[in-house]
Amino acid sequence: MNDKTVVLNAGLVNYDGNIDYSQIASEVVIYEETSEDEILERVAGFTIVVTKEMKVSGDIIRKFPDSVKMICEAGTGYNNIDLEAVREKGIILCNIPAYSSQRVAHTAILMILNLASSMQKQIRMLSEGNHDNFHKHLMVDHVEVNGKTLGVIGYGNIAKEIIKVAQAMGMKILVSTRTPRTDMENLHFTTIEEVLKQSDFISLNCPLNESTRHMINKETLAMMKPTAYLINTARGALVDEKALIEALQNQVIAGAGLDVQEVEPLDDSSPLYSMDNVIITPHMGWRGLETRQRLVSIIQENIRAFAKGQPIHRVD
Repeated sequence: MNDKTVVLNAGLVNYDGNIDYSQIASEVVIYEETSEDEILERVAGFTIVVTKEMKVSGDIIRKFPDSVKMICEAGTGYNNIDLEAVREKGIILCNIPAYSSQRVAHTAILMILNLASSMQKQIRMLSEGNHDNFHKHLMVDHVEVNGKTLGVIGYGNIAKEIIKVAQAMGMKILVSTRTPRTDMENLHFTTIEEVLKQSDFISLNCPLNESTRHMINKETLAMMKPTAYLINTARGALVDEKALIEALQNQVIAGAGLDVQEVEPLDDSSPLYSMDNVIITPHMGWRGLETRQRLVSIIQENIRAFAKGQPIHRVD
């Protein structure tokens, strides 16, 4: 079976030792992490290369040995791999679609509910020994999400899961997507401008590319309601982080829930860590145990399909 596989950065998925890569192919070599300088040496002699959110430049891909026939990006987004170079080399590129859709969607919903309840501020008050919420009246904002408008930018698998839960909570839904679509019950497809202007919560659910990079910036933030919240569980660079920080500090918008950041890990000096109106998490949406197990299972399916001459989930 022509499935000799190298995993270059297994540690990003198997950080807790609960994920088993050893069964994804008949022969597997696993590295916890790989520096850019080590890539070419480590892919030599292998047919399949597995990476996870690891930048693989065009210059490096063009130097890949002829033995490499497929790269499997162990995730949904593949903006970290130079697609033009992959095509030039005739290498198959596949990804892992929809493995984390529900888990990421639930992370977005978690942020919506927590922001509506000022949970970040309440937890911080408790950690400081401040019990005013108990002994006086409620000292923080606390609003319903039912009846509020959720604006969704993008309409892929994760967006659809978010919409499903939001509708069950009684939210009104606006969606901006590149493909024209017909409205459904309690779901209106419209322009990104209307989504920005009319929504109480805005969820970003689109891929990162040159047309979407910094789609949320000083100008688009200014279109949002001052009472609105931004939720990003997609890619950090969809948002101009400097502009967002300024908007949050100046009450241009009410707050943000960010599972992804423009540069990861987020610098320790970032003011986002200490803002009462921000919930920030370490790109955890895909990191549920069951989610990661499903991820590795689909990697195995990709490799088996390739070995049979019928590759699946191609994005090249």
